[in-house]
Amino acid sequence: MPLKLPPLAEVLDLLPDAVCMVDPDGQLLMVNAAFQDIFGYTPAEVVGRRVMDMVHPDDLAATLQAAQDVMDGHPQPHFRNRYIRKDGSVVDIQWSARWLPDYAIRIAVGHQITELRDAERMLEHMASHDPLTGLANRYRFHRELEAAVSRARDHGEGLAVLYIDLDGFKAANDQLGHEAGDRLLQAAARCLRDGLRQSDMIARVGGDEFAALLPGCGTHEAAAAVAEVLRSCITHPAEDFPGAPRLGASVGIACYPVDGTTPQALLRSADAAMYRAKAARPQRRQAGPLPQPAGS
Repeated sequence: MPLKLPPLAEVLDLLPDAVCMVDPDGQLLMVNAAFQDIFGYTPAEVVGRRVMDMVHPDDLAATLQAAQDVMDGHPQPHFRNRYIRKDGSVVDIQWSARWLPDYAIRIAVGHQITELRDAERMLEHMASHDPLTGLANRYRFHRELEAAVSRARDHGEGLAVLYIDLDGFKAANDQLGHEAGDRLLQAAARCLRDGLRQSDMIARVGGDEFAALLPGCGTHEAAAAVAEVLRSCITHPAEDFPGAPRLGASVGIACYPVDGTTPQALLRSADAAMYRAKAARPQRRQAGPLPQPAGS
């Protein structure tokens, strides 16, 4: 008796991954049962629709390019993108896709990797951010500075780097204890972040040292105005810690290209300027506790 195989559709419906077939215009021709489990749409709701209508807007351009690459004869075995599910939530998918020229269809198998991508994003954040303050860390700051210098060089844009050292923090940390000192450092970091534009960047690059990146800021005068705002902001956190020494900030400024044309040169210039500013500052900001708030 000859062996009878089940219909292919029944086999595909047993798979835990989504399987779909798409025509050259991007319309869905067929989906399996797992497609509904992953995306929330029944086959009747999606067959005939353009698959790109479900792609997350931030991933649409890359997905269109990947689809074109597949149809040009370049299979995509590990392409990742995000989709908007029927309920509005976002799902991460890794696709293996190829073009079948004899049938003029694109066939793809999609595996849900949302949990994996969440774990990867968490690790990426941990690798590029300071765990205490939540600001960017030294590693990320150097990467962003390299990119900013390249843009400034290519487009003739201004760029300033600020190197910031907290005056009085060591005394406050010794007096308050490390736990309260950490909270004071977190408050100072928030003040620095809030004192900058959304397009600027602030990073913790040392124990009580920070660095700011100011794209489009090309003069010492403009950078000095930002530095003065940050110095003013930094005096406020200590007010929530009665008896703590008053905080201040020494800020060094370096502008592209007058103070350096490479990331390393700009950082050296800003660091040296910060030490000059610290040496020139009176010690009064580090002396004496803040007055007690009324009612304390």
